Amino acid sequence: MNVLTDPAAVLLTEAAHAARSAAAVLAQAPRAQKDAALIAAAAALRAAAPDILAANAADVAAAPDLSAAFKDRLTLTPPRIEAMAVGLEEVAALPDPVGRVLAEWTRPNGLTIRRVAQPLGVIGMIFESRPNVTADAAALCLKSGNAVILRGGRESLRSAGAIHACLGAGLRAARLPAGAVQVAATADRAFVGAMLRAAGLIDLIVPRGGKGLVTRVQEESRVPVLAHAEGLCHTYIHAAADPAMARAILANAKMRRTGVCGATETLLIDAAIAPGLLPLLVDDLAALGCRFRADARARAIRPDLPAANDADFSTEWLDAVLSIAVVDGMAQALDHIRRHGSEHTEAIVTEDAEAAMTFLNGIAAAVGMWNASTQFCDGGEFGFGAEIGIATGRLHARGPVGLEQLCTYRYHLLGTGQVRP
Repeated sequence: MNVLTDPAAVLLTEAAHAARSAAAVLAQAPRAQKDAALIAAAAALRAAAPDILAANAADVAAAPDLSAAFKDRLTLTPPRIEAMAVGLEEVAALPDPVGRVLAEWTRPNGLTIRRVAQPLGVIGMIFESRPNVTADAAALCLKSGNAVILRGGRESLRSAGAIHACLGAGLRAARLPAGAVQVAATADRAFVGAMLRAAGLIDLIVPRGGKGLVTRVQEESRVPVLAHAEGLCHTYIHAAADPAMARAILANAKMRRTGVCGATETLLIDAAIAPGLLPLLVDDLAALGCRFRADARARAIRPDLPAANDADFSTEWLDAVLSIAVVDGMAQALDHIRRHGSEHTEAIVTEDAEAAMTFLNGIAAAVGMWNASTQFCDGGEFGFGAEIGIATGRLHARGPVGLEQLCTYRYHLLGTGQVRP
């Protein structure tokens, strides 16, 4: 179909032009005005909670054959709506990232040069299943002076629309343009294609979803992409780990929410402590409903564990399944992570500070943790108020993407009449 007559392309172009106009306003908006919009939106979310829950219930009912992890990501509850509202308020309470002087220096000729933070412009967000992303992304984009076009998955269309209505109420209350936060009213996949072709209209694409979505965006986009690969996270229990701490951390890292990208998918445990500790870890997780895939060394300790194949260690389960491997120390643990990891989040449990630093310096992941659950890889837990996603690439941003990561910069040169010889 000709792009000029493609309905999805027409919709996207109209949305993008409205977003660019709104972005020009947001870039100059004072902090008080942006914060007022977020606070009013939070109040609207609380007031509209029954309507949001009803819309979400319709989404869940219309999505057939849901896995437990998928249903968990899609489902909203009163506490989750309250968490969205609190997230908006927390973002409002953060310092304004726009206009920050990132660096300043004076040249021998008297010119002062400043590097100053500024918004990226228009952000296109493509996400699957998790309707709360609507509020999180909108809050971060608005506070950082960016307009955003959100395209949720077919399965969360009603929920995203109900949440967007509250965000629109916040914008109106603060006298900010409606084009600042837009949600695609269509689940047509062609709209995603139109977003990916919108170079010059959209400044950054952020995909947040499964491997299939991220791969498509990276392969097809003509717009710069900020993305993360799979969340294939490891917890390595070192020989010097405190056993009680290791048990508590692993249970949380794996089972708190199995469908989030920061959930631990593989346990690595040192051979020196595996005979005594591994059975306890397995019993802990089995009592919580976890299933296992174990290598030969782990099965020699617990013969009842199902055997793992090599592909299991490269699988992001997003479910109550844990891969287990016994390793001979730090070097083997790091080698396993290099071969199977996705550079998202890796954790070590140990009382040996030197070993912890060796691990943290030896991984390539965006986030490394010492004696903490991998599920702390979250913008809210980092103090960002929310996150627009987790970035695992090597350019621009890594880890949870918050306000500062949604800004670029420009230079201001302050002179006193200098001319170049």
